[in-house]
Amino acid sequence: MIKTYGLTHLALAVRDVDRASKFYRQVFGAVEVYKQDGFVQLQTPGSRDVLVFEEKKKDAGKSGGIAHFGFRLQNPKDIGAAARAVKKAGGTIKEQGEFVPGEPYLFATDPDGYQIEIWYEIPTPVDPS
Repeated sequence: MIKTYGLTHLALAVRDVDRASKFYRQVFGAVEVYKQDGFVQLQTPGSRDVLVFEEKKKDAGKSGGIAHFGFRLQNPKDIGAAARAVKKAGGTIKEQGEFVPGEPYLFATDPDGYQIEIWYEIPTPVDPS
């Protein structure tokens, strides 16, 4: 077995890298760590998570078998703020509720049509301390 930091990045085809970057910066506080023409790499604060956006207009929004990708909240009370941030940044809320009591969620699409999940999960036995 090799040791890793776990799943750390996701690369997506987008119509406009600046628009994609702006959405994820506004909603999740992501920071641009590398940028060149048609390509931007963002990292979410306090983690090793990286989102890579590559400008490929004809492939944008096609999931290729990926149903969605998710961002796990630290506090379940932040679900309302998350919904407001998605809307303000140009996304669309598709569904919102609770999986079980105490675990709120929402599914939304970003401006390119990718489905994202924002949810809170009660800590599991394998979560880092």
